This record gives sequence, structure tokens and C-alpha cells, in this order.
Amino acid sequence: MNALIAAAAAIQAFCAQKGWQNCVIGGLAVQRWGEPRQTRHVDITLLTGLGGEARFVDPLLEEYQPRIPEARRFALERRVLLVETSAGVALDISLAGLPFEERVVARSSAFAFEPDVSLVTCSAEDLVILKAFAGRVQDWMDVEGIIVRQGARLDRALVLEELRPLLDLKEDPEAAPTLQRLFNRHRP
Repeated sequence: MNALIAAAAAIQAFCAQKGWQNCVIGGLAVQRWGEPRQTRHVDITLLTGLGGEARFVDPLLEEYQPRIPEARRFALERRVLLVETSAGVALDISLAGLPFEERVVARSSAFAFEPDVSLVTCSAEDLVILKAFAGRVQDWMDVEGIIVRQGARLDRALVLEELRPLLDLKEDPEAAPTLQRLFNRHRP
């Protein structure tokens, strides 16, 4: 089994055992929805709500090794826990608490990455939103791959509806027009 998929399955099993809602985002989700590419770590969104995040962070730090000094403090301040498995696979665990993040987890679904291994990933639409919000070069390449691969199945109206308020908070006037250009270039 692929080490990243095994690590993602293990963290999702750990979360399920605790009754925690989560989904895979990032490069592994791109393999489901977009143009598959190499990725070196597993990105997870863990629904923690706002306040009380330590009750999630502490058990995770008992199970996984921190990748940075003061990982607990970093997670509680920056809402991302950076850990790794005993095999050295990096896990970036986003502590989700915003209403949009709740909807990301609610819209997530299972996908068989290997015959006996299913992972819960975010939707294609939410992956486009997350990638457009991040706005790095690789993110825009991923967005274009998702748009092309999903074609008419992609709910473009939902993407724009969810993305606009996030970009307003970020004060990013460039991402929405960039996304619209990609939508126009790749009409379903």
C-alpha cells in the first residue's frame, strides 16, 4: 500500500475511533478530483470548532510525533498541527472551526484509493475553493486540473458562492478573476 494512503487511512481511523469528523484535502484529494500528481504529505481538515482545540491536539500529539518544536503551541495559535507518523509520513492537520469548514466536512465523501482502502475526501468544489484561496502556483495548476477533469460535474456556482466571502476576508481581489478566467477557458 502507498505510504501516504496508509497514513491517511490511519489518521482517519484514529479520528473515527474518537468520533471526530474530518476529511482529506490537498494533494491526495487532487488525485481523486484533478490531475494526479506527487505529494509528500497528507493534509487533513479536522472539525474542532472554535475553543477547546487542545482536546483534539493533545491526543494527536500522544499518537504522532511533532515535526516542529512547540507543535502544540503552534497548533493552538495557528490552527495547524504538524506531526508525522512513525514511518516518517508528514501530516498537516488543519483545525477547522469556521462555518465554511463545517460545510467542507459535511460535503465530504468516501473514495476507494486502493481496493481495500477508502478515504473520506473533500468535494471537488471545496478543493477548488481551498486551492483558489491558498493561491500558490501549484494550487492554480491543481484548480485547472480539477476544472478540466470534472467538466460539467463541477458546481461552479457553489464554488463562487463559497469563495467570494473567504476572499473578502483575505482581501484578495485577484483570485476570483483568476478562477473566472479558468472557468471561461474550460467551459463544460
